[in-house]
Amino acid sequence: MNKTFNIYCDESCHLENDHKNYMFLGKISSAYNQVKHHTEQIRELKKKHNFFGEIKWTNVSKSKIHFYIDLVEYFFYTDLHFRAIGIDKTKIKHQEFGQTHDDFYYKMYYYLLNHNVQSLYNYNVYLDIKDTLSAYKVNKLKEILNSKYGVFRNIQNIRSHESILMQLTDFMMGAISYLHNNIEKSNSAKVKIIEKIKSNSNVDLLNTNYSDKLNLFFIELK
Repeated sequence: MNKTFNIYCDESCHLENDHKNYMFLGKISSAYNQVKHHTEQIRELKKKHNFFGEIKWTNVSKSKIHFYIDLVEYFFYTDLHFRAIGIDKTKIKHQEFGQTHDDFYYKMYYYLLNHNVQSLYNYNVYLDIKDTLSAYKVNKLKEILNSKYGVFRNIQNIRSHESILMQLTDFMMGAISYLHNNIEKSNSAKVKIIEKIKSNSNVDLLNTNYSDKLNLFFIELK
C-alpha cells in the first residue's frame, strides 16, 4: 500500500494591494499516520503553557513566548517538513499574461505543491478557506496536478481551527513573511522566535535554500 502524506497550506501577504512587497505560500507535510500523534503532542504543549487560543503568528506576544519557542523546538525535533515559496509582488505583471491576481494565486499554489512529488506516495492537501469560489478552484488545481502526477487523492478547503497542523503552517509562514515584509521588526517576541528558527534550521532565511526540513524558494518572475 502506498504511503500517504497530508499537506497543510497557508499564505501570507497574498492580497494584491496590501502594501507588502513579498507574497508567501507555505506548506507543512506529515505522514498520514503521524497526524494524530503531532496533533496530540502540540495539544499537550498548549496545556503545559496554559495556551487556550488558536495558534497564529498574529497572536505571538511576550506573554506566550515560551509556548511558541517550545513549538519551534517541537517542529525541528519531529519529522515534519516545511516549504515556502516567495514572490516579489512588485514584479507581477498580470496584464501581460492576461490573468487576474486570483489566477496567479492558484498558479503559485501549483509551484508550491509540485515540488518533490513522489510517484510511490499519495497526497491529501488542505488549504485554508479563501472565498466562496475556493472549492471550484481547488478542484481545478487537483485536476492540473493529477494530469501530471496522478497521486493527489484529495485537495480541499478547511478552516484553520479544524487542524493544529494548519495552525502550525500559519505560524511558520508568518515568521518568514515577517522577516521579509516588516522592516522595523518592532515586536521583540516575534524577533526572538525568528532567531530561534534561524538557529535550529541553520539555513539562510532570506534567500532560496535547498534544505529538506525548512525549504525556501524565491520565484524569479519574468
